[in-house]
Parts: sequence; C-alpha cells; structure tokens
Amino acid sequence: MLSRMMMTTGSISVNMVLMQTIAAIAASCAPLLQEPIAAEDAERLAGALKAIADPARLRLLSLIQAQPGHEACVCNLTEPLGLGQPTVSHHLKVLLNAGLVEREQHGNWAYFRVREEPLAALRALLA
Repeated sequence: MLSRMMMTTGSISVNMVLMQTIAAIAASCAPLLQEPIAAEDAERLAGALKAIADPARLRLLSLIQAQPGHEACVCNLTEPLGLGQPTVSHHLKVLLNAGLVEREQHGNWAYFRVREEPLAALRALLA
C-alpha cells in the first residue's frame, strides 16, 4: 500500500504520492479498453477509484466545481447533500487523502477546491 505523504504548501494540503501514482498510471497505460492493464496498475487504480466510488463524494466534486471561484466550505455543502457536517467532512477528508481536492484555510473556515490533474488522468485512462 502507498505511504500517505502529505505536502502542505502555505495552507494547501495535497496527497502527492497518490496524485503522482494516478498520473504515472495514466501516462504509462493505454486506455483500459485498448489493452489489458497490469495487475499492479489495476490495484493502484482501484485505490484511486474507491475514493470517488461513493455517490456523496461524486456529488461533492460537482458541488465544489459549481461554486463561485470553484471552491467551497463545508457549510456550503451540507444542505445540498442533505448530510450533516461530520459526514461531509469525512467525505472531504477521503477526497483530500486521495489527492482529488485541496484544502485551504481562510480564517476559521476550510475551503476545498477540486484538483483537475488527477481527474484528467483518470478520465484519460478510462477513455
């Protein structure tokens, strides 16, 4: 399993290992329907896909992108999802650990922004 190395730049946190893994898989593999994927690559890809395999997490990604400035606070996300703050925070943490969102602190509030690179890599691999 990949080690969880978090990088904090200013107040933005990103799981660099997972982000680099997704990019490496996408760069080294043909799209899934063109040729068989290696067992090791399939295992790593499955880990990234698990993070977005939850309907609430998929909705979170789209809700964040739909916000002005493409960033959102947990307080902007609980009502549209119909979930409590602790549950939304948990899902955001999973997305953050997967390198799919980044977090930036604005005073007392944490704001989340979707990271385009890992999603583009997944899209390319599944194309």
